[in-house]
Amino acid sequence: MALVIADLKKTTEQRMDKSVQAFKGDLAKVRTGRAHTGILDHVMVDYYGAATPLSQVAKVTLLDSRTIGVTPFEKKMVQAVDKAIRESDLGLNPATQGETVRVPMPSLTEERRKELIKVVRHEAENARVAVRNQRRDAIQHLKDALKKSEVSENDERRAQDEVQKMTDKHVAEIDRLLHEKERELLAV
Repeated sequence: MALVIADLKKTTEQRMDKSVQAFKGDLAKVRTGRAHTGILDHVMVDYYGAATPLSQVAKVTLLDSRTIGVTPFEKKMVQAVDKAIRESDLGLNPATQGETVRVPMPSLTEERRKELIKVVRHEAENARVAVRNQRRDAIQHLKDALKKSEVSENDERRAQDEVQKMTDKHVAEIDRLLHEKERELLAV
């Protein structure tokens, strides 16, 4: 009896955690004025005819707060790395300096900052909806278990309260991440 509820709570918690992690991943893709190496995670380089992640053909480091340095492991890959960054949808303009490709981060205009905040808020709402959907599914499972007499009414009600507390905790985490990102976007 308690096993059904324990399993349900565990899987629900894991699914809610995954939703929060996915939201964190989405936030990392939103570019602020500051440089961070994660921006280039999705850039693919033509490595001898095969599309290869940038991190597998070059070392990506921060040169300063507004510049990323990319040093290919092979000297002849400098042009391919430069081309891949330039052609990515990130709007970056790399400059080759010897064996290193410097990627300066352009500052954001006020208009672009507001657009990005809208995007981030939309992503946060999607994450909240995902967490609430998991709550709905968990509560439905509890009701089904009650109908099948697998759990008592008291256990079902107690488990529903715990699922609600889990939901509140995850939604609060999403809100905290959202406010952090908004603050980051508004910082000049």
